[in-house]
Amino acid sequence: MASGTLQDGLIDPQNGFGPVQSLTGRDSKPLRQQIFEQVRAHALIPRSELAKSLNISPATVTALTADLIAEGLLREVSGAQRETGRGRPPVALEVISEARYTIGIKISEEVHSAVLCDLSGNVVAKAKLQTPSLRKPLAELVQECRTLAEELLLQAGKSLDDVSIVSAGIAGIVDHNTGIVTWSPTLTERDANLKEALSVSFGKPCTIDNDANMLTLAELWFGIGRTRPDFVVVTIEHGVGMGIVINSQLFRGTRGLGTEFGHTKVQLDGALCRCGRRGCLEAYLADYALAREASTALGISRLSPMSLPDMLETLYEQAKAGNKGAQTIFRRAGRYLAVGLSNIINLIDPEMIILSGEKARFDYLYADEVFAETQALALDQSRAPCLIEMQTWDQYVWARGAAALALGELTDRIFSEARTA
Repeated sequence: MASGTLQDGLIDPQNGFGPVQSLTGRDSKPLRQQIFEQVRAHALIPRSELAKSLNISPATVTALTADLIAEGLLREVSGAQRETGRGRPPVALEVISEARYTIGIKISEEVHSAVLCDLSGNVVAKAKLQTPSLRKPLAELVQECRTLAEELLLQAGKSLDDVSIVSAGIAGIVDHNTGIVTWSPTLTERDANLKEALSVSFGKPCTIDNDANMLTLAELWFGIGRTRPDFVVVTIEHGVGMGIVINSQLFRGTRGLGTEFGHTKVQLDGALCRCGRRGCLEAYLADYALAREASTALGISRLSPMSLPDMLETLYEQAKAGNKGAQTIFRRAGRYLAVGLSNIINLIDPEMIILSGEKARFDYLYADEVFAETQALALDQSRAPCLIEMQTWDQYVWARGAAALALGELTDRIFSEARTA
């Protein structure tokens, strides 16, 4: 597991939220925005430390933070740690959390989840909504998001007027820039403009992305990726997803449709994937793929009322009890995972791969043998091996990642509007 103090999968909240910027000289953001994001990332930070971390003069920090205080984005607080044992504690800066609010939603096949976050990234309220695991029309899905948001606002004693931006994550092929969902296992339509539909329903700016990117943002903002400028996240749940962070920024590809790890091909004319094609990695690793194999190995009729989670749990229990068929299913899935991870290492050469998600618990998939085979399949055995870390979250991690997307978008808007003014 990752080092650091973890609470429900999170780095200690007192350390702040958001990526701790790697200062490489490639940050094109305005200096005022860099200062604001540094304050948010550290929760509390004196001006002197800001000057050091950004390599700028104390006078510049004083002038720019005065502007941010006047604009109602930062405030002064006492109680920062002294660098020496003498003198009074210096005055520190913190984000005015209650200045703005965002909503992050994870659209799922079974249970939607959502969080209301303040400008610092703190969760103010959270809610979930059970939903039939069926594909549904866009309008119905948007109404479910509204229902979930209303529950959040009721809990927090807020109204939609207090919310600046709404963000949603959904499984499938998603164009973040246009807001169009080309295909999703949750939607009946193809090429659905989810972003526009949410914006019309909420009357607010909205942004959407693939759910794996949401999980990656959760690692970048709240998890073990905060202090690492470059890493890869892989999630294995109802589907298989991947997110890539380069220089503390999410990488989506030229058209925003990249990193579809689950739909990379591992066997020509292989098992049928829910995307309609054959041989995808997901068709051997995802929940539905394991359940499909379980029905044969355990002699469960396709007409059985047993739910997918119950079937997976039964498969896992049988494997632990010594059932050879059940063990073979997990062992084969683990080998395909090793192939996929080694391909990531050979293609991207990341410093770290984080296996993350709510259900990262089937130890057959995450056994030492799987990771050893991953390293054996990777090129250049003489170099230091890629770090592979496990990170298990609660069910709200996806929604928190969506909130992080909203916070990033909101921060860009705040400082873009200030530049225009």
